[in-house]
Amino acid sequence: MTKDKNFNASNKIEVKNTSLDLSTPKIMGIINMTDDSFYDGGTNYNSNKTLKKVTKFIKEGADIIDIGGYSSRPGAKNISIKEEWKRIKDIIPIVNKNFPKTIISVDTFRSEIAKRAIENGAHIINDISGGSIDKCLFDTVASLKTPYILTHIKGNPENMQENPNYNSVINEITEYFQKKIKTLKSKGINNIIIDPGFGFGKSLQHNYEILNNLNKFKKFNLPILIGVSRKSMIYRLLKTNPKEALNGTTVVNTLCLLGGANILRVHDVKEAKECIKIIKFAQNIN
Repeated sequence: MTKDKNFNASNKIEVKNTSLDLSTPKIMGIINMTDDSFYDGGTNYNSNKTLKKVTKFIKEGADIIDIGGYSSRPGAKNISIKEEWKRIKDIIPIVNKNFPKTIISVDTFRSEIAKRAIENGAHIINDISGGSIDKCLFDTVASLKTPYILTHIKGNPENMQENPNYNSVINEITEYFQKKIKTLKSKGINNIIIDPGFGFGKSLQHNYEILNNLNKFKKFNLPILIGVSRKSMIYRLLKTNPKEALNGTTVVNTLCLLGGANILRVHDVKEAKECIKIIKFAQNIN
């Protein structure tokens, strides 16, 4: 196997008063505290069950736990800030107490939730909207001095999959990142991770075009997070369903790693960790 310099590139983010080295890709385990997420909706409402799942993830090699209370699946219903916070407010301190070395990210596009989450022990804001839904979010992240995950999206969760159209999906995402990164840095936000947003306002063809060109986003010299776990780009192509999409997810995660991904956001930590271990070993064989 040819060594991929992107895979071995040295990338770091400052989080929890230390540097997280991303030269070897890291795993972000998904904890959805929602009733309607496309794969695991309704499975994590009980704190004891959630803690067991987090424990399993960490034993399997998760470096980051991503907690979300608002489903961002296509067509997801809107919920109030009060309801979103109610869903996640207890699990953040529970994870912190039981796993003080673990990094916690919170999946939200709302500035109020971001502020409360960081004040209650979270460490990273994972925003699927790129600051487009809540115009106060960038300023809030700047004031919190927290790492920020910048995701590309076209539209919002309710309408993003209604016939998404691009002249050039790669060019538009590139221009989007250029503009948003400039804005973020102007506000003093430099700890940025970029996510091309698989499934967020993209057709099946768009998603695979991004997959084939993922290394083009290395030009920003920022860590790349990808989230393809059990998504429709996999199960629709294979004519199956999310529950049967683990093997396809492993294949796509592998291709993303070879394209330069630094963080894999996944429902299945063990399998993603094995991808990283195999690729790293193969690439270091002389």
